Amino acid sequence: MIQTLTATIWRENDGFVSLCSELDIASQGDTVEEARANLREAVELFFETAHPNEISSEVNSEFKKNTSTEKPGSRVRHHNLRN
Repeated sequence: MIQTLTATIWRENDGFVSLCSELDIASQGDTVEEARANLREAVELFFETAHPNEISSEVNSEFKKNTSTEKPGSRVRHHNLRN
């Protein structure tokens, strides 16, 4: 099964923060592209090392939530983590 995950990226101070809310994994970088690439690497490492029950638990719990990662007044960019 192919799962599409979303990267939410926003400026914070002198850099960018990236978050995959479906898995509750975050990263950062100096540019949007670097923050996205670093998040992609963190998500790949999660899938490589996590127990299958942990993966199922993380993904299923996110679909039960109704949360927004946008901060008031901020410009947030949403990116697909697939190539």
